[in-house]
Amino acid sequence: MLAILVYSPLALGSVDLPQFVVVEWLTVAVLLVWGCRFWLNPKHRLLWPPVCWGVLLFMGYAVGRYLTSEVEYAARQEMIQVLIYGFIFFAVINNLHRLESTQVVGMTLIFLAMAIAMYAVVQFLSNSEHVWHLVRPEAYRKRGSGTFICPNHLAGYLEMILPLGLVYTLTGRFNVVAKVLLCYASLLIFTGIAVSVSRGGWAVTAFTLVVMFIWLMRQRGYRLQGLLLLAALVTIAVVFFVKAELSENRKERLTVAAQSDDMRYKLWPAAIEMWKDNFWFGAGPAHFEYRFQQYRSQDPDLQVRADAAHNDYLNTLADWGLVGALLVAGAWGTFYWGVFRSWKFVQRAPNDFAAKRSNKSSVVLGGALGLMAMLLHSFVDFNMHIPSNAILAVTLMALVSGYFRFSTEAYWHTVRWPLRIPVTLVLAAGLAYLGTQSWRATAESYWLKRAVASTASADEQVAAFEKAFVIDGKNAATAYKLGESFRAQSWEGADGYEALAEKAMVWFQKAMVLNRYDPINFLRYGMCLDWLGRHDQAYSFFQKAQAIDPNSYYVQAMLGWHYVQVQDWPTAKEWFQKSLTLMGSRNVIALTYLRIIEQKMAPPRTAQFISPSASPLTKNE
Repeated sequence: MLAILVYSPLALGSVDLPQFVVVEWLTVAVLLVWGCRFWLNPKHRLLWPPVCWGVLLFMGYAVGRYLTSEVEYAARQEMIQVLIYGFIFFAVINNLHRLESTQVVGMTLIFLAMAIAMYAVVQFLSNSEHVWHLVRPEAYRKRGSGTFICPNHLAGYLEMILPLGLVYTLTGRFNVVAKVLLCYASLLIFTGIAVSVSRGGWAVTAFTLVVMFIWLMRQRGYRLQGLLLLAALVTIAVVFFVKAELSENRKERLTVAAQSDDMRYKLWPAAIEMWKDNFWFGAGPAHFEYRFQQYRSQDPDLQVRADAAHNDYLNTLADWGLVGALLVAGAWGTFYWGVFRSWKFVQRAPNDFAAKRSNKSSVVLGGALGLMAMLLHSFVDFNMHIPSNAILAVTLMALVSGYFRFSTEAYWHTVRWPLRIPVTLVLAAGLAYLGTQSWRATAESYWLKRAVASTASADEQVAAFEKAFVIDGKNAATAYKLGESFRAQSWEGADGYEALAEKAMVWFQKAMVLNRYDPINFLRYGMCLDWLGRHDQAYSFFQKAQAIDPNSYYVQAMLGWHYVQVQDWPTAKEWFQKSLTLMGSRNVIALTYLRIIEQKMAPPRTAQFISPSASPLTKNE
């Protein structure tokens, strides 16, 4: 578990498949160790507070919803993530509920967050644009993001751990040296949130700290320490803003952050409409990215491929429907009901002079406040779609839930023979399925990486993509890349270009079947038909792409391109002008072709022939 918790944030949040597959293998190892422990200990007991039913029900719902989803590959990857989070929750609550284990995990998280926050501070002070060896997008420049690409996700990660560090410092039973180190780590974590320049992270952290310090001020023995720590946090905040005010880049940094963050609000209407059209069960796990094109407005800022709604609540409704959202809400509601019910049982009775310190109450209070911060931040971001942040959330949830056992003995269940059978079956099924999927994902990611690295040889790249597709024939993106590789070779115009175009169309057709919501496959198929001179057949594919994504500058530009091939200059001009209104001066495709069309519509003596294959056809990101 420590390996999962440490690796996942350091590996860029484990967002991409090559990084996440390591988490999959580590989860398989966790299940294997738990299964051995389960059978080697004849008196093994299950800790099963009510929140476990909520987690189990959503895991079952995820499996059922995957089986009925239209884009199988995307739904399977999302279901695997849900299963991994669920198994991590159950593994932690049933194996790491002892005070010593909880303390080891908690201290590891705090000092790991401190190290990541220090990296973010260095990025901020040095204006570094790198995360490890990678260059961050321009929108995140001059902001600290630590080991994450997006600074908002760094803030989401740190804000979950900060309350635990502060509460450990003030109310935990540690020696003086440990408390000094915890205080130092907490102040650095707070500084990491500050340099992320995440407005959502700032607001959530401020609210969480207000709640925490209001509680501390009501406790004898914590008031002075609480005031001193509050003064230190306020000092850090003031120094940060004063230094930022003196910096020439302050306004620019805040403006870029605001522009990047404000676009999220424009995504919400599309998510709401998607949910309304799929009210009960949602569009499908991880389907928002593919269904968004159908619901995007004509706003130029929405000419992007949105992989999330920047609001985890709306995203849940859009992907999982009202049923899924109610299951999630039920799990969280049951969790906080358990927190309030168990609170008086995890505290030590105060004496006449001061409150007694307790690591149990520190874990419950710090974990509950950290999760509250994540829930609040989820209104304006998608932290639960970042694996490292989701893993941290379910781990904190499990650690805190483990202390519900102090409120009643009814949550303990001795696993005797009747109960051993279903538990064993669930563990075995999880181990077998996740092990198989991890092996497949490992092999697929290997060949996909080989394909990307084989840019010097088209044949090697095609061979690598084909091997990846053999391993997982449900990945529409791989099929598209194969089609695009053959199309690019065909458009070089060498001998045999017709056969290459036909091969490309075969792969685009496969990609259409695997994901009928991606217009790019229909566009490329139509472009191949135009390249082969079959213009009458090509038009219907451009129409299908237009139906899937009616407000896309790129789709409309490609419709204009189609009419260029049949030399219908007025209609081509009309489509390029429509495309231009959706993208403005950034629309290189429309601007270039409009100049070509003006030349074509000019008197014959000034017209020039421009080869279609030499024109810009790459979507400008």
